Amino acid sequence: MLIGRDAERRMIEGLVAGARNGQGGVLVITGEPGIGKTTLLDHAAACAAGMRVLRAAGSEPEREIPFGALHQVLRPTLDRIDEIPAPQAQALSAALALRPGTTGDRFAVGAATLSLLCRFAEDQPLAILLDDLPLFDRPSAAALTFTARRLVADPIVLLATSRTSDAPDVRDQLPQLPLAGIDLTAAGELVSSHSAVPVSPERVARLHRATAGNPLALVELAGAAPDASPAAPLPVPAALADAFAARARSLGRHGRAALTVAAVVGTDLRVISRACQLLDVGVEALGEAEDAGLIRIGDGRVEFRHPLVRAAVYGDAAPEHRRTVHRAVADALGPQEPDRHAWHLAEAAIGPDHRVAELLSRAAARAHARSAHDIAAAAFERAARLCPDTEGHARFCVAAAESAWLAGTASRATGLLDEAGELTVPEVRLLALELRGAIATRTGSLTASRDTLRTAAAETPDADDRVVLLADAISACFYLCDTATAVGIAGEIEDLLARVTTPKARGLGQIAAGAALVMANRGGADQLRAAVESLTASGGLRDDQRRRFWLMTGPLYLRDSTTGAELRRIVHESRADTAVGSLPSLLFHVARDEATTNQWVRAAATYDEAIRLARETGQNTELAMSLAGLAWLRARLGHEPQCRTLVAEALPICRAREIHIGRIWSLFALGELELGLGDPRKALTHLDELDALLGTLGVTDPDLSPAPERADALLRLGMRAKAEPIAHHYRAAAATKDQPWALARAERTLGMLGAEADLDTHFTRALEFHARTLDDFETARTRLAYGTRLRRARRRIAARPQLRVALATFEELGATPWADRAATELAATGETVRRRAPSGAQTLTPQELQVALLLSEGRTTREVAAALFLSPKTVEYHLRKVYAKLGVRSRAELATHLPEQG
Repeated sequence: MLIGRDAERRMIEGLVAGARNGQGGVLVITGEPGIGKTTLLDHAAACAAGMRVLRAAGSEPEREIPFGALHQVLRPTLDRIDEIPAPQAQALSAALALRPGTTGDRFAVGAATLSLLCRFAEDQPLAILLDDLPLFDRPSAAALTFTARRLVADPIVLLATSRTSDAPDVRDQLPQLPLAGIDLTAAGELVSSHSAVPVSPERVARLHRATAGNPLALVELAGAAPDASPAAPLPVPAALADAFAARARSLGRHGRAALTVAAVVGTDLRVISRACQLLDVGVEALGEAEDAGLIRIGDGRVEFRHPLVRAAVYGDAAPEHRRTVHRAVADALGPQEPDRHAWHLAEAAIGPDHRVAELLSRAAARAHARSAHDIAAAAFERAARLCPDTEGHARFCVAAAESAWLAGTASRATGLLDEAGELTVPEVRLLALELRGAIATRTGSLTASRDTLRTAAAETPDADDRVVLLADAISACFYLCDTATAVGIAGEIEDLLARVTTPKARGLGQIAAGAALVMANRGGADQLRAAVESLTASGGLRDDQRRRFWLMTGPLYLRDSTTGAELRRIVHESRADTAVGSLPSLLFHVARDEATTNQWVRAAATYDEAIRLARETGQNTELAMSLAGLAWLRARLGHEPQCRTLVAEALPICRAREIHIGRIWSLFALGELELGLGDPRKALTHLDELDALLGTLGVTDPDLSPAPERADALLRLGMRAKAEPIAHHYRAAAATKDQPWALARAERTLGMLGAEADLDTHFTRALEFHARTLDDFETARTRLAYGTRLRRARRRIAARPQLRVALATFEELGATPWADRAATELAATGETVRRRAPSGAQTLTPQELQVALLLSEGRTTREVAAALFLSPKTVEYHLRKVYAKLGVRSRAELATHLPEQG
């Protein structure tokens, strides 16, 4: 019976009603033990008449069973598992041990859980009730939280409970309903309904003060004898646990023993019976505990009245007795349930035990194969504690660290690596070094990452493995803008290439070495083209999801129209099967490529997806880079508030983690923003700061130089004399690089500054170089500058074609400030300017745009849902909004309003 919870009841009833009408709802009910969280879940179950109800409860002893809670939730849905996308079905089946194989990425199970639950709810609305969510095993909690965050337009309500004292990492990601105690009036009603004798108002008031209105505490303490001293406070909730323990002590010897077994085992009456038999205890003695109101028995399960009861019984048992019970439970489970068997043996162990350590390590390996990395880390860590020899302890610590890193807990992984101590086994030491490098790349010091990966490579005898590690080190150098070290590593790679045996190592080595030389403006184009050819022919990186982003590096660094089309196609097609944890880096590179072509609408959507997934997976490096990249794009679009907000978030991350390339992009964004807004003085402030930063870092790649923009700003301020040496210095750097993108910008700048007699020569050369690139924005800037120069030279008729094309391009891209400038210049030639209305795609939110783009490519709703980690109903919800904004009625019409895939 619910007393004093009217507001909470109405909120829950509203969420259940919303699910009946196709609106997803999520709520985590938080509060101290006994506050009434489970009672509210019971009320939700009662309200869900006519809906399907899936229910599960967490328990401390089962937190180390990978995906145990998820299996409990999904059991009624599993006959539909083959109706979700095949890769997801495989991942979930492997996680739940229904099929052999591995789950792959740690987020794949979450995506599969979402798909399966949404498919299950298509026939009938669904209520998912999760009691004590933080006591679920971590992989299950992660999968269910992943699902809950994406319930938008599905007939599903998900309600969970969490104690206030529980770690916030799960519950803080979802909407919460904090429960306080009930008021005095409700307390009086509750106490009276549970007391056999009348309770005075004074007694009720004292109980209410002592318990802060906690319903369970009120019920338990109402029947206790009045305290001798009204001035003495009631010890709550300690008194509550003591009351439960005292009630358990009042049972007979067999009743207490059987109840302790149940507290160790959990809910499975079958295992409880076997363990009791091994301890020579009659399981029927559990009836005493049921009569005492401590447990409920039914359907082969033992349910404790409240988690506090179980905790009190377990905590009240003597340590030696608990170990004896754990040993009996391990024997009762036997090898048929090897994971639980190993964990109970571990709880029974007093000192080091090699056999138990090995059993735990096997359990950890099984958890790792199912992507239950948090549980694998716990099992390997416990194995390390139990391992009697130093070498085995170190091996298990490193294995635990690897699993902790994959679980997303970098600090725990680093602590385990520190605990491993001195590593004498070469392969274990190598894994530890590679792991430290990977952790530092994503979340720590990029300098440490670079140095650690180089150390690991130096200790690796295999040439292929060594090249791969050195390529990873060059990747760290890219973020650091450490060109000197990158060039040195490139030399090491080139010395090794003659010894490599795999296409992957060869292609990766060539592309990393080429990128390093390009960063230092020391050539590198030939290596990049060879790598592109090699990787296109071999597909060498397709199967390495963590390094798949390298496929985009060649096209991005070369910036020409003749290289990388096939690699772009491979990456585009591979996005569908790329693991979520590897997607942020890949999406960042794809977005950067799109932003340097005419695919700006797609670039904005891709950057947004990369940012969203980087936040979710805790990948700060990819987050900072995508923020900076999107800021640069927003600057060119003239979206001032969005650009400044993105830079304000990106720069602190970049400074804290030495992501210097992100700092460069952020300053470039601010400079281009001010140029577009028509404030060259402010632009020059940012661009000069950027130029000084490049000098400090020793970065000489002309593609990162703001020299053309600085010369533009100076020219607008009437400082031609200062602009001219900058332009000539940049032309020399571009000639050294000898790539069309830089050469086009250099010739444009000289055309803006040179004599009238030379302007056609410079601008014609610039446009010839632009024709070999894919960057429409830079080409339009050159045409705008050319047309402007022609108009000022009183060659108005010659200026008009250049300005018309520039205006059309800027409008097509959505670069409004630049389109305004082109329109003004064109009008100044005497031509009547007709402006194009903004593209309808520019009115869509990033999520709507991503849905629309994928659907316009011919994918089905379910395929789009799988690609974006949404439910099909949510995709349909966004599609309805897209139709309304664009004024279309079909997918065929939709495609005409969106940019084609480049």
